[in-house]
Amino acid sequence: MLFRDSAATVAAECHSGALFFRLTEQFVHVHGHKPGSSEVRSWERSIPALASVLNDAGLGDVEVLLEYGLPLNSKRADAVLAGVHPVTGLPSYVVVELKQWSSAEPDDDDPSLCRIDSFARAVLNPIDQVRGYCEYLISFNGTLAAHPERVHGAAYLHNATEFGVNGLFEVEQDQYGQLFIGARRGEFIDYLRTKLGPRAGSSAADELINGKVGPSKQLMAVAAQEVREREQFVLLDEQRIAYRTVLNAVRRAKQSDHKEVVIVTGGPGTGKSVIALSLLGELYRQGSTALHATGSNSFTTTMRKVAGSRKREVKDLFKYFNSFMTAERNSLDVLICDEAHRMRETSANRYTPASNRTGRAQIDELIDAARVPVFLLDEHQVVRPGEMGTVAEIMAAATAKGLDCRVVHLDSQFRCGGSDAYLRWVVRLLGLEPGGPVTWEPDDKMQLMVADSPQELEAFLDTRRSRGYSARMSAGYCWKWTKKVPPGQALPADVVIGDWERPWNVFGDRSIGGAPPAALWATDPAGFGQVGCVYTAQGFEYDWSGVIMGPDLVWRGDRWITDRSASKDPVFKRSTPDADVDRLIRNTYKVLLTRGMIGTVVYSTDAETRQKLRTLIGATLSVPAETR
Repeated sequence: MLFRDSAATVAAECHSGALFFRLTEQFVHVHGHKPGSSEVRSWERSIPALASVLNDAGLGDVEVLLEYGLPLNSKRADAVLAGVHPVTGLPSYVVVELKQWSSAEPDDDDPSLCRIDSFARAVLNPIDQVRGYCEYLISFNGTLAAHPERVHGAAYLHNATEFGVNGLFEVEQDQYGQLFIGARRGEFIDYLRTKLGPRAGSSAADELINGKVGPSKQLMAVAAQEVREREQFVLLDEQRIAYRTVLNAVRRAKQSDHKEVVIVTGGPGTGKSVIALSLLGELYRQGSTALHATGSNSFTTTMRKVAGSRKREVKDLFKYFNSFMTAERNSLDVLICDEAHRMRETSANRYTPASNRTGRAQIDELIDAARVPVFLLDEHQVVRPGEMGTVAEIMAAATAKGLDCRVVHLDSQFRCGGSDAYLRWVVRLLGLEPGGPVTWEPDDKMQLMVADSPQELEAFLDTRRSRGYSARMSAGYCWKWTKKVPPGQALPADVVIGDWERPWNVFGDRSIGGAPPAALWATDPAGFGQVGCVYTAQGFEYDWSGVIMGPDLVWRGDRWITDRSASKDPVFKRSTPDADVDRLIRNTYKVLLTRGMIGTVVYSTDAETRQKLRTLIGATLSVPAETR
């Protein structure tokens, strides 16, 4: 959170103007950049309105937690009020979403979405927005998970008149989602008095803050229930908008013989695959014809194994992008194209029968296959030459077919402990954004350390595994990879660094010597001990990530130097331009460095690069475990 104190103190700090300076200062410390002018303006206009209501309600001693960060997520609730329930005397919490809107109207297609003049796209109804925050907090904060009845949610539109926002009340309200407006300010005061008493709320706030953060519901662990039974994920804000956008498009397609394209774009960990699974589960339950497709063998194989372990029809929901060369036009209601940045120019390869070599672009095949083709992608995770999934290319293909195309941008991220600061540090480190590398400032969401040797890196990860965490080692593609292992022989130790030797993960779809097949390396506990590459790590996550940077990317003087001769990746041909190789190698390390949910340990085979990483990161594995 950015600030915590009593409601009376918040009001006094607002009056003096000091609060907004302190919020800005803390924002810079936590996020690594200044808040936008619109965010500062919303603080200046909305927080005084909330403080005034609380003090007029006689709740000056209630604790106010401003910009409260949701656990394992980069989203923030505007305020969480912590206090004592006036009847039970037990801790009580109210999550508050503040809006400056004076007018808003429900979307014509879906009252869960609404339209306001200052936004070109539909936004989530604030009732659903604050409800999502409450449900998410209950899912991930141990204090609240044990007592969900102590949590309440309210959206306060302090500038709104009844006439201006009356349509928003069409959405059902409940304990976690209530709507109040400035024109009926007294109702909000009365509501708060029923949830919070006048006693000090500092102890309740302490209990909330110190509540054990539940482990992330990792994608593979709940895929089976998600698809077969019910939603296991709480979708927030833009995620829910994306989900609703697709379902609304499906409804329109069924009602009026309609076809449209939906694109969902966002960086690593923004929840694209969570949205995909939630959609697939809901469409499956509704009886709609829907399939999930990716260009990743590892991801598709794992989804088939986990989600379809007991039902053949569930396993058959997971396909590859090149499965639709001969699909009948609009034969599906929905085709969910996950990791669409891995689309190829064409589905044909050397094994494709001559009769199927139509010359059609893969994107055309995917769009044609369904009434509502959905593309989820991150343009900055392209790691192979020939991958071509971008928003512009998909929109161009849709336009050429005369189709409407809706784009939803995801902002919050859930990977890397929800640390925006860490993701920014990674892209700055690798030169994928301007400004050059910066020193890592530890936050309370992500741990980052440097190892002095691969032995040290592996030993550290192994101790984390002994404590119940998942962990994997991965590396740049800088060592030959033995693809064929004779039956009965162990995996050869291809990755050799000094006297440390380990095998790459298995190549292929059979286990070898207890090591899982390639597609299951990231999710099978037996994957520890082998070194994964970008093609087996991409799309997955684990608690602790150990990343070995090879000689293909080294620091010299004041910049990174890419050495394509050090790469053993067979996808790089002589004809691949140097600029493409440089971009793809940097993207590779971005993928590897963003797999960890709790922490990342980095080791470079190059001495000068290790020294640069030490100066940027600071923390080494010599730090006692209890202080980490």
